[in-house]
Amino acid sequence: MPLPALLTGSDPQPSGSSSDGRPRSLRTIRRSRVSPLNRPRMRPPPYPIPVLTGPTLVPAEFFLVDALDLAPRLLGKFLRRDDVVLQITEVEAYRPNDSACHGRFGVTARTAPVFGPGGHAYVYLCYGLHTMLNVVADREGVGAAVLIRSCAPVMGLETIQKRRRQSTDKPVLLAGPGKVGQALGISTEWSNHPLYTPGGLEILEGPNPESILVGSRVGIGYASPEHVNAPWRFAIAGCPWVSSPRNTLRPA
Repeated sequence: MPLPALLTGSDPQPSGSSSDGRPRSLRTIRRSRVSPLNRPRMRPPPYPIPVLTGPTLVPAEFFLVDALDLAPRLLGKFLRRDDVVLQITEVEAYRPNDSACHGRFGVTARTAPVFGPGGHAYVYLCYGLHTMLNVVADREGVGAAVLIRSCAPVMGLETIQKRRRQSTDKPVLLAGPGKVGQALGISTEWSNHPLYTPGGLEILEGPNPESILVGSRVGIGYASPEHVNAPWRFAIAGCPWVSSPRNTLRPA
């Protein structure tokens, strides 16, 4: 299955870029040049894919913005834990005074991490089964986050498949927030973890998508009509690694 999410964008100038603007975090090569020891077992796409070489962590200040601004900016970034690297392809924003946001309950033992400083992880269990990874947004005390809904595999496919208990390399492997959490092998103990520091779970610089789709968020029928219909879901256009429903997404 092709991975257009890995290519449908232009490289940003990350904090670790050189003086002439060329990012040091990524270089584009063809799959045939990748060492067989590091190559994921996927059908080779008919185009180059980015390979991480000395990747740059996204700085803490990147996350200190409104969740609605942070969400689309996370598209194309990379999540890394151990030998697994995923590219973020779909997200949802959850804001203060949002009737679909966990912050509406105030600070509790479960929701306290979402009121932490931007750039930390907020991980919770959905229906007691699915581990959902969120990136806390904005300043400490605001109570906002971005849910990582879908990703594309970049490295560590065998580990992903083992954790997911599936041998497929198709989008069903990572199209859905619970699948992302399972592929990363995380639990609620990762809440409050800073995603901008080396080690553990990290967010790395990645290419900006050329175009983005927007739509209403999924599974929030309990919220008020204005929030149910708010176009706060974002995905990389032309990317198959996006969860259902796809027919509610439109060009931004």
